[in-house]
Amino acid sequence: MEVEVEVESPLNPSCKIMTFKPSMEEFREFNKYLAYMESKGAHRAGLAKVIPPKDWKPRQCYDDIDNLLIPAPIQQMVTGQSGLFTQYNIQKKAMTVKEFRELANSGKYCTPRYLDYEDLERKYWKNLTFVAPIYGADINGSIYDEGVHEWNIAHLNTVLDVVEEECGISIEGVNTPYLYFGMWKTTFAWHTEDMDLYSINYLHFGEPKSWYAIPPEHGKRLERLAQGFFPSSSQGCDAFLRHKMTLISPSVLKKYGIPFDKITQEAGEFMITFPYGYHAGFNHGFNCAESTNFATVRWIDYGKIAKLCTCRNDMVKISMDIFVKKFQPDRYQLWKQGKDIYTIDHTKPTPESTPEVKMWLQRRRKVRKTSRR
Repeated sequence: MEVEVEVESPLNPSCKIMTFKPSMEEFREFNKYLAYMESKGAHRAGLAKVIPPKDWKPRQCYDDIDNLLIPAPIQQMVTGQSGLFTQYNIQKKAMTVKEFRELANSGKYCTPRYLDYEDLERKYWKNLTFVAPIYGADINGSIYDEGVHEWNIAHLNTVLDVVEEECGISIEGVNTPYLYFGMWKTTFAWHTEDMDLYSINYLHFGEPKSWYAIPPEHGKRLERLAQGFFPSSSQGCDAFLRHKMTLISPSVLKKYGIPFDKITQEAGEFMITFPYGYHAGFNHGFNCAESTNFATVRWIDYGKIAKLCTCRNDMVKISMDIFVKKFQPDRYQLWKQGKDIYTIDHTKPTPESTPEVKMWLQRRRKVRKTSRR
């Protein structure tokens, strides 16, 4: 079992981003390994890296996806100055992965020469408002090979599956996978996941992706800072950071004493974001990532109090009723009466299992066996 980080006891009090290197045996059980990561305090950073075992490959070959269609590429226009920016997306016409790659590698859009990641980061924040890059984002689907069971983004088997199972609801990119084709300077703005869920992101191939993360226990500090800097956005919506339009540079965060950490994800590595973990970042060049959301029982209390965007019709909202009923049965009546009052302890790890989760998994296996007959 390899864990790279000066492991401070107990539970990562410095809230640093941790890197994990599971053996093949440990890697096989996603939920169990996630609970192990949290037992080491990984969730306190809001973001963690997982380097899969050397022999593990989610796809044998990537040479055959040139004709895959990117139905709605977006051009990212950025305005602002002094480390505070707003990003606007303009939808472009559909293109294939091959066309996108050629564009990404063309003189206009390609990565500039750089010395090291720090140098490239400086160039990113300096040139953010100039050439508007194009992002092949939010594409439905997975490029995992069939029969890959470990850490399969389309089949993680977490408690989030009750949404589809019990309610028959499929929410694109939330309980189904999304693909992302990046180029230099394509950006994901500061946000937490829909309903403050967990997320998983695998970088299939290409240039790295740099991430910034704020510990969940300090998330409210970022919100207050953003409200102060973007007052009109804040007045228009209670949760305007969910619009994914707000960029705040690390130098501004430092200046205002907002704790954060950063890390760069290389091809073949996973990133996990944790409930209410604000994150943002950018791509170094042409690459391809796949991601989705997932949940643990620890998430349920986050989902129940997640502050949602009120100004848009297309925002994701999941009814928490089924989760409380199934996994917090002792609190269900209180919850129904609006009396389930609690304070979240961001430091507490998720349990490896609970009697309710065990029961749900057993029932699930039975149903699957019967449906196979």
